[in-house]
Amino acid sequence: MNELPPNSLPSISRPISADDPATTARLFPAPTGAEDETAMLIPQGPIPTSDDYTPRRIPHLGHALLFLAIAGLLLLITQLVMLSVGHSTPSTAQASVPPKLLVGSEAFTYLATLGISWFLFPLLWSRTFPDGIEAHPEAARRNAVKLIPLGLALSFTVQAISSLATMPKNIPMDDFFRTPSDVWIITLFGVLLAPLFEEILFRGFLLPAFAIAYDWLSLPRTPAARELWQASNKLTLPALIFSAILTSILFTALHGQQVAYAWPVLILLFCVSLILTFIRLRLRSVMASTLVHSSYNFTIFLFAFIQTDGYRHLDKLSH
Repeated sequence: MNELPPNSLPSISRPISADDPATTARLFPAPTGAEDETAMLIPQGPIPTSDDYTPRRIPHLGHALLFLAIAGLLLLITQLVMLSVGHSTPSTAQASVPPKLLVGSEAFTYLATLGISWFLFPLLWSRTFPDGIEAHPEAARRNAVKLIPLGLALSFTVQAISSLATMPKNIPMDDFFRTPSDVWIITLFGVLLAPLFEEILFRGFLLPAFAIAYDWLSLPRTPAARELWQASNKLTLPALIFSAILTSILFTALHGQQVAYAWPVLILLFCVSLILTFIRLRLRSVMASTLVHSSYNFTIFLFAFIQTDGYRHLDKLSH
């Protein structure tokens, strides 16, 4: 995994000085005298803006909060719809709503959030949504032969270690393994949509957002420091380490309820998140970490599929 696609977002290197004469000459070439007045008046292409030359630090914390607000609002709407359909109270809604409806509402929230973000954030970033979050699917495609086996091996290792830990007899995830149709739905959701959304949230938005905030708070309040900040979009190593740890804590907390907050599993999930973060930073590609995440989840359901004879004997599942 040594291929690094072009990057318009965070990376670690020494920024180019805005006062570099060579840079200024390249970006703003002086007139040669060969142009006539007619040529100067006819537009020769898009009018350059400051965004063409000034690095952008995105997604920052405001963008991440906006993404979370969109998802939270849509999730609230779907929950209210389920309450009205099921004629249940908030205290009993989770228990009375069928697993298919719960997964369907979450899938709708994820897809609608991504759909809105696809059109909204380019208006704020002056670049496409995939470029803004550093999706770089070509990096995932080129390294697929390494990333997929890595996800499978990582999942196998985590499950092997988890089997040695003491787990509660009943965990919330058991509710989604009652009928074969429920299991097939959660399998498709867990392998395809959930990894994509979670990687965009944690590694696409929160990872750069926390790192940018860290560097901003650490920035000396001097004109020279501010000028350097505006001339680059580079992130420091301490900022990336801080953000990787914080996002991994949040990633683990999101999945805590699914495993009844069993601390051995939580530690493993934290380590998995750090590995996903390393892959995302190493290849500068959210889709690369998504591919590993999907492969990881696929292995979990594959073991369940084999253990239950193709989801036909769910009673064979043990936690």
